[in-house]
Amino acid sequence: MSTIIYPSPVFGPVHSRRLGISLGINLLPADGKVCSFDCIYCECGFNAERRPRLPLPSREEVRVKLEEKLKSMRQDGIVPDVLTFAGNGEPTCHPQFSAIIDDTIALRDRYFPAAKISVLSNSTFIGREGVFQALCKVDNNILKLDTVDPDYICRVDRPAGRYDVEEIIRHLKAFRGRLIIQTMFMKGVFEGKEVDNTSDTYLLPWIKAVKEISPREVMVYTIDRETPGHGLCKASREELDRIVCLLEAEGIPAMASY
Repeated sequence: MSTIIYPSPVFGPVHSRRLGISLGINLLPADGKVCSFDCIYCECGFNAERRPRLPLPSREEVRVKLEEKLKSMRQDGIVPDVLTFAGNGEPTCHPQFSAIIDDTIALRDRYFPAAKISVLSNSTFIGREGVFQALCKVDNNILKLDTVDPDYICRVDRPAGRYDVEEIIRHLKAFRGRLIIQTMFMKGVFEGKEVDNTSDTYLLPWIKAVKEISPREVMVYTIDRETPGHGLCKASREELDRIVCLLEAEGIPAMASY
């Protein structure tokens, strides 16, 4: 199985399908994965197969390495569109996440003030006040909501602990539109059970919830790399385009990455 483990605490820049030239910030260890989900489509692999031995990078390590990279990029004439918190798991689980966001904003303002700051999160820790306040400060607060169906969430996203989708939706509403919803659409079979959130059975309740959340935008995407769960396949361009049209018909801005 070929999966990706990212360097830490800084990697790239890489070209993102959704964000442009992106400098990655990985708040998880460089030798494994730390995540509150164990998604069957995760490009980093399953949690049990990617357990790290190294510690989380410290706030100071992140700040120093990020400043070194930004200086180097400026000297080389490489201008990032975005500084993106992503990598080997869930960035908001870092105990110093809020302070690291403040450091990153200060460094961004010093070296590349036009660059955006993005956070890709699975939404599991947005009920924590420090995480919530930090996410309110970034330009692109990108939060996952793959479905509103609890069984599908358990089968596909596989939360490591308690996960109440209604509670997550309440927390998403609390951002009052200062967020982007990101949803993975795919099809296939996993452990003998069908996984397909492209049908109206899943789509229509999800669209209703998204409309209530009232995000700035919705990013719909599909599988782009090899997945640890075998038997999965991409949603088609036509299916993603239809989802975008359904969202736009409800007045919700949306974009698809194929």
